[in-house]
Amino acid sequence: MHAHDPLWVKAFLAIHIAGGAMSFLLAPVALVTAKGGKQHKRWGKVYLWSMGAVAATAVPLAFFFPVKFLALVSVFSFYFAFSGYRVLRLKDLARGGSAQPIDWMAAIVTLSTSMLLAWLSWFRPTSIEVIPIVGIIFGFIGIRAAVQQMLSFVRKPKEKMFWWYTHLGNFIGSYIAAWSAFSVVTIGPRLGNHWYVWLWPVMFGVPSIIATTAYYKRKFAPRQNATAAA
Repeated sequence: MHAHDPLWVKAFLAIHIAGGAMSFLLAPVALVTAKGGKQHKRWGKVYLWSMGAVAATAVPLAFFFPVKFLALVSVFSFYFAFSGYRVLRLKDLARGGSAQPIDWMAAIVTLSTSMLLAWLSWFRPTSIEVIPIVGIIFGFIGIRAAVQQMLSFVRKPKEKMFWWYTHLGNFIGSYIAAWSAFSVVTIGPRLGNHWYVWLWPVMFGVPSIIATTAYYKRKFAPRQNATAAA
């Protein structure tokens, strides 16, 4: 930021930094508090809106500076948190329920921007100032997240606890995306704009999502089997 930057840029940057700081602090709090408890719900919502503030300010800031790549990434970063929250209201999908227009709209916007990110990263990486492999990976992560959600809207989920796996995995995915941006801003200036500066949170975070999901599937299996037997 420079002294001659417009006032709105300074204001948006202040909100962006504050929202980012809150999300980094509150995500671990939401993760360690009792699942389903008041504290978990409270801090989870604050984290969601903190990520919303980060995404909402990242888009105009990214076009001002310009860093269009960050604008595209911010969309699916917030979508992970948003869809992780919304799935708590879509538990009846497994019983034939239906998604709301806001769920479809968010998924379609995320799918479109993620496809654009992957396409630009492959064919015109200089136009969005991105290392091609980084943009392609992030683009396909966003595409996969949006497609999975839309498939759950039209197909009855087979697992009763699908909503829990989605809630947990998507919120952690949102936190991984936040760490990626934080890494580039803080570590990037020291190490340079290398692919691993962007992708190390993904390399550590994705296995943690897989392991955590597997843990809860084992934990819920007896309960699900007992329910089926009854």
